[in-house]
Amino acid sequence: MISISKKTLDDLEFDTVLTHVAELCSTDFGKSKAVQIVPFKTKEQLNVALQEVYEYKSSYLNDAKIPNHGFESINKEIQLLNIENTFLEATNLKRLVSISSTCNELLVFFKSNKELYPVLYQTCTRVHYTKEIINQIEAVIDKFGEVKDNASTTLQGLRREINSVQGKLNGSFGKDLSRYNSLGYLDEIKESVVDNRRVLAVSAMYRRKVKGAIMGSSKTGSIVYIEPEATLQYSRELSNLQYEEREEIVKILKELTNKLRPHIELLQEYQEYLSDVDVVSAKSKYANKLNAVLPKISSNRELTLKEAYHPLLYLTNKSKQEKTYPQTISLDQNNRIIVISGPNAGGKSITLKTIGLLQVMLQSGMLIPVHEYSRMCLFNTILTDIGDNQSIENHLSTYSYRLKNMNYFLRKCNDKTLFLIDEFGTGSDPELGGALAEAFLEVFYERESYGIITTHYANLKMLANELPHITNANMLFDVKTLEPLFKLHLGEAGSSFTFEVAQKNGIPYSLINKAKKKVERGKIRFDKSIANLQKERSKLQKTTSSLKTKEQKAEEEKERLEKTNDRIQRKLESYQELYDSNQRMIYLGQKIDDLNEKYFNNKKKRELIDEFMKIVQIENSKRKKIPVKQRKVEKAKEQKIVTEVKKKVEVIREKKKEEKKKEEKLIQQKPKVTLKIGDKVRMIDGKSTGTIDTIEKGKAVVNYGIFTTNVALDQLEFVERKKK
Repeated sequence: MISISKKTLDDLEFDTVLTHVAELCSTDFGKSKAVQIVPFKTKEQLNVALQEVYEYKSSYLNDAKIPNHGFESINKEIQLLNIENTFLEATNLKRLVSISSTCNELLVFFKSNKELYPVLYQTCTRVHYTKEIINQIEAVIDKFGEVKDNASTTLQGLRREINSVQGKLNGSFGKDLSRYNSLGYLDEIKESVVDNRRVLAVSAMYRRKVKGAIMGSSKTGSIVYIEPEATLQYSRELSNLQYEEREEIVKILKELTNKLRPHIELLQEYQEYLSDVDVVSAKSKYANKLNAVLPKISSNRELTLKEAYHPLLYLTNKSKQEKTYPQTISLDQNNRIIVISGPNAGGKSITLKTIGLLQVMLQSGMLIPVHEYSRMCLFNTILTDIGDNQSIENHLSTYSYRLKNMNYFLRKCNDKTLFLIDEFGTGSDPELGGALAEAFLEVFYERESYGIITTHYANLKMLANELPHITNANMLFDVKTLEPLFKLHLGEAGSSFTFEVAQKNGIPYSLINKAKKKVERGKIRFDKSIANLQKERSKLQKTTSSLKTKEQKAEEEKERLEKTNDRIQRKLESYQELYDSNQRMIYLGQKIDDLNEKYFNNKKKRELIDEFMKIVQIENSKRKKIPVKQRKVEKAKEQKIVTEVKKKVEVIREKKKEEKKKEEKLIQQKPKVTLKIGDKVRMIDGKSTGTIDTIEKGKAVVNYGIFTTNVALDQLEFVERKKK
């Protein structure tokens, strides 16, 4: 039985991974399930979960794409179905149709593609396929979410009467509208709607001349809204019929709801199944973001991770466009425990967390960012001691807390345990703490547990060197600059570079020498030997790096040539496509021209339409159907362009308005000329000029040569005075 504690999950930041997965869910149900993911209890359940995610991820590359699984929550509908004498409205019923259709579509899809998705098909067989819910609802509710006329004979009769009365009401209203409009009693808008009733828009001065019920007035009081007397009777009759119609609809909906009550469990199954599919979909999307794969699950006790990335670090660095360094590590029967040493900030802790988090993710049914040739077994228990575990609540120091944790480790440790301990033995006197840590490590070793620890203690490095199934390892450093290389090297302990780091940070050399004298010579020689080995390895690393750089340059040149070749090939293909397209247009043009000539000769419309439709069908069969999502994306792009154009147009309009205002100000600033008979004038903003023949009562008769017109003097603009 697999059991992994919450503390382990918290230490490894598993909740952050779950938050990322939840964000990729498309339903609220799926999100709530995603944040509650925990490692599976049995190997059988885990294998099914991993295969589901693997199959779903592979669907992105298959032609048979898995249909949409999105749904609206039907919790409210299920609650109402559980209460007697309640009924579901048409909108609620449409939700039931939607979830039932979505589920049925998935069930049919997996059944017809069970060779491609065998595990997803096996999972879906627990859900019952039926069209009964859909048929029962669609017999009563139409595609617009309205109760159908033929849902009952009574409803059909009522709606027939409603249509009849509505027709009479409209006819009567139309007559009154025409009559009162001809008498000039109505305002320009003529009619309006108040409380869903058509009313006449009567000028306030004529309100007593129009018989009917006053339904309201405009804000200014200039218009009174009156329902004509002749239509009042029809309105009352219509209201009564609509009330009876609603009562009949409620009766129909109650009957339909009662028929659906036996399906409550099935509807709950639908919701559970679709939310499970949503979680599987989110896991596969997360796997895509991480370039994750399903490693080989081994029945042997082995853990071989090749090019393993820490998921959270990988995504963070990816967003910052920074490089993430992968790690390769292996545990098996001959190498059960790895002791990682070396200076801080070299990546020891992140290596520890990477292994732990990837193991937890795998055992929770997720794909992981490793090389596909990686091999992993399953552990019944994963124990962690990572970070500063000082407990303020329990008044425990770091060391006391760690000892308590070690006691828990001793109780739980066996041959199916993976333990991960950061800074093993720290928190107490180095010699005494180191001795106790050594004793703990021997117990873990005897119990054949698998584990990785990080430490600075020389006695633990020595123990790892002495025992056959424990291996020393270190994080590589550049010995000159003391910069970390973030690469794990197995087989040798790492120097802590204590004195070297001190010297680099400006500590006086005399003080460093004094410190060296206080330490046993054996320890210094041991640390110095390790440092020398690391220096030699660093030289080899540089040689290897140089060779790799040359190889990479050759590869880049090859890629550049391939890209150039591809670009030329694409150009040729695009020219070919253009040529083919032009040929097709010419061919279609000839076809249309032939049809045109044929119709010109025989004048047979039916034959022309048939021939034309054949051409259209042939051409449409060649077209690719654009998916709804792509259409939405293209539509969104078009909308964005339209919005930008509108904004630009608005800016231009504002500029024109400002220019117009400036012109008006200039006109106002011009000195006004008293117009006289014989002056040449033009209309403001006009172009044609005319001569004033007469002026009378603020108006002038302007002669344009071909015709004359009466114009108000303030609408005229002075051009030229008559020459004497």
